[in-house]
Amino acid sequence: MRPTFVTRRAVQLALAANALRPARTRFSAIPSFFAGWLTAELAPHLLAVTAADTVAHLARRGLHTRSDRAGLMLAGLSAAALGRLVLTAHRARDEVEDALTGALGEDYATGLAEPPEAEDLATPWKQLVLPFRMSAPGVRRDRDIAYAPGGRRFLLDVYRPDDSENEDPAEGRPVLLQVHGGAWMLGSKDQQGVPLMQYLAQRGWVCVAINYPLSPTAHWPDHIVAAKRAVAWIRENIGEYGGDPSFLAVTGGSAGGHLAALLALTANDTRLQPGFEDADTGISACVPHYGVYDFAASTGSRASRYRLQAVLARYVVGKDPEEFLDEYVAASPLDRAADTAPPFFVIHGDQDTVVPVAEARGFVDRLREVSANPVAYAEISGAQHAFDVFPSIRSAHVVRGVARFLDWTYRSARR
Repeated sequence: MRPTFVTRRAVQLALAANALRPARTRFSAIPSFFAGWLTAELAPHLLAVTAADTVAHLARRGLHTRSDRAGLMLAGLSAAALGRLVLTAHRARDEVEDALTGALGEDYATGLAEPPEAEDLATPWKQLVLPFRMSAPGVRRDRDIAYAPGGRRFLLDVYRPDDSENEDPAEGRPVLLQVHGGAWMLGSKDQQGVPLMQYLAQRGWVCVAINYPLSPTAHWPDHIVAAKRAVAWIRENIGEYGGDPSFLAVTGGSAGGHLAALLALTANDTRLQPGFEDADTGISACVPHYGVYDFAASTGSRASRYRLQAVLARYVVGKDPEEFLDEYVAASPLDRAADTAPPFFVIHGDQDTVVPVAEARGFVDRLREVSANPVAYAEISGAQHAFDVFPSIRSAHVVRGVARFLDWTYRSARR
């Protein structure tokens, strides 16, 4: 039986309200994330649905009953909340640009291959109409390439421009490694980072998305060792796909953000490279999204302590964090920040209920204290965890800003 008009509008209003002000208790954080993430990123679509449903109901039933009038009031409130979500999403453009100019300089665009034009800064509405149809003309995807023995958890995909006849083997393309998230226990290379990789591949980059061993079957440090094996594979083989092995940036979200940041901060750490100690695992730039940085709960925050006990110690590491504290500290980007860190662009949503934004702020502060390279930080208004999984107003502006940061780091390295 179809829910009544007033019920449909009440549910939509509740979802919009949660997206604007998500519940942040221990038990509500995950449900609040799922509901708020989809509502915030699909706000234009839900606004259209609300309007269409309201118009259809009024045309069919009018305002003859108290329920009809209540439904109309709820529809108006829901439309106002969704409209606010749309306006908030547009702030990402300026927030990303302010982060770049603050870290790289007001004239950073002069160091890009092509300074951004109005079209690059505009919202790509045509792309957003069907957000889950993530196609990209001119991009070739080579699937399921083994980067180490061990089966499907050691496979990668390569995204690259589909113009092999124009490739110049004497000068390869810059490379981006994408590491998926999923609490070190879920996810695959097919599910995250696709909009960014497609956008970059259309602009001449080679992008690599990897699987890696998952807990609880795998235990730390299997995850980071696998990621470093992927880096070693890229160094040796990416030239065959048109990539330049001398420039490798890394990105990832959530647990993937943790692994990306740790990769960037543990270059050539032989303790994390068993059997391939001599491989070059250095990283040229890092762009972690909504990452976990306080792995050892060094800050003592309630959220990081709960994650340490309920997730990391129980499923991922499998060791008592008090007895084996050194191992947790060694796995924590916050505690591994050093002056050797490559350029960073840290991105986090201010409405994240899974990894609170305070964790990103603390990591950025620590990096800026010690790093000799730029540390850009964009705190994205209204963004929940995983806001960039599919194209949306917010994620489109973030993707384009990340592309500008990576282009700047690549051009700077070449100079």
